[in-house]
Amino acid sequence: MEVNDVKGRKSGWIIGIDISIGVLAAAALLYVFFINTDNTLKMYTSLVCAIVLSVIGFIYYRIPVDQPEREAIAKLILLNEDGESIKEWYIQGETSLLIGKSSGQGEVDIDLTDAEYASLINREHAVLNRNETGWFIEDIDSGSGVGIQKSGRGPRGRQEVEEPHRLDIGDIVYIANTRLLVK
Repeated sequence: MEVNDVKGRKSGWIIGIDISIGVLAAAALLYVFFINTDNTLKMYTSLVCAIVLSVIGFIYYRIPVDQPEREAIAKLILLNEDGESIKEWYIQGETSLLIGKSSGQGEVDIDLTDAEYASLINREHAVLNRNETGWFIEDIDSGSGVGIQKSGRGPRGRQEVEEPHRLDIGDIVYIANTRLLVK
């Protein structure tokens, strides 16, 4: 269940629930202050409203806590079976890069034509995209898939087709069985 999008905005159904709660609260306040004649109920309702509005204000408008800035991803490194660097691509300053194999039909930005498992790699296998929050990789409906092993975590997971996944420094991207280290 996705509550927020990539930019941290609320999804439509969460906004709908917020509006529904607001309408119900407004109806209850109209009853208490304009139809009801009990002053004690009005006093306690005012106190509860002040507390609830304070909590809502804190949740929605709190001052952001300084978070350490993530290091910027600068390059991808093609690794051999022993984990040694074979080739590097500097990606800092780029916004979108196509990963695959260059051919007479077109060139790609990250060319894996010479990789050990090149036969398993599609001409247009995956795409890297950068936005203001970082780099994301997306499988372009390849036959052998894209996997990510997050830095310091267990085995890799195969990614859903056309579903962007965030990359961080130290992650290993698997294009078929070819490993790319994110640095």
